[in-house]
Parts: sequence; C-alpha cells; structure tokens
Amino acid sequence: MDLEEAINRWHERVNEGDPQAVQEVVSDPVVVLGPKGAGPITPAGFAEWVERSGIRLVPRSWHPISARLMVVEQDVSWPESAAPTRVATLFRVSGDKVSAALRLPDLRSALELAYICRELAATE
Repeated sequence: MDLEEAINRWHERVNEGDPQAVQEVVSDPVVVLGPKGAGPITPAGFAEWVERSGIRLVPRSWHPISARLMVVEQDVSWPESAAPTRVATLFRVSGDKVSAALRLPDLRSALELAYICRELAATE
C-alpha cells in the first residue's frame, strides 16, 4: 500500500465514524496534534475521539514531502458546524497505517512542520 492509498483509507474510515474500522488504519500508538493538544494515543483512544467529535474531513490538495510524509489540505466539519473550515494535516505513514496525523490551522504551517520533520529524519 502506498502513502496516498493509506491516507485515503484513513479519510474513508474516519468519515464513516465506525470505531473498529478507524482503529484498523492507525498504528499503536498514533501521534496526533490538534487544537486540544499533541501526543501519542492508542488506536482505541483515537477511535473514541473520532466517534465523539463526529468529525468529517474532505481532502482538497495533496503535498508529498517524502516517502512517508504527506500534507493534505482539507475541509473539516463537525455536526455543529455551520460551514466547513479549511485546515491542513501532516500525515506520516508506517507500513499501511497512519502513524501520525498532525492537524494545523493552515497549509503553510503544515508544510513548515513537514519540512522540519523531513530534515530531522534525514539527519538522524
């Protein structure tokens, strides 16, 4: 499974909102970043958040960074949203699972973080 395919599958499962299906597309742990914090969580914790939040994400543009990193600009909405909000998420894929989903407020911020992560990995 390639990078884009894994990220597409992640979007499908998150948008379906099925907790079991969501757990199958993320690593253990999966690293997350969002408005309420950052850090590693279990697949069950991630699935619980998806179910509780009712989040829906529609990919709008794709920005490959490396073999394992991709930034995806998205329109995000929640059940109480009047209209979608544009955000960007830096994804890291390990094998066929998303091992990091770092949501930032805009494409520029996500790309800056992605380039830093790429350089850190390259100099390890």
